[in-house]
Amino acid sequence: MESLSGNNRVHIKPGQRVLIVLKADQRSGKLTEGVVKDILTPSASHPHGIKVRLQSGLVGRVKEIKY
Repeated sequence: MESLSGNNRVHIKPGQRVLIVLKADQRSGKLTEGVVKDILTPSASHPHGIKVRLQSGLVGRVKEIKY
């Protein structure tokens, strides 16, 4: 399965399956998988990943985009 990093907003679309890191998991690096509901970062890119809200309601920064 191919994946992209989540640092560029243009690569992320609502409905896409992604791996995010939650604020509480930033130190451990634990990833959470889900489907993008909203893109919260307004800028075109972010060095730590674009912040998104998943359909489950969880918010975190995208580390990988799944295809």
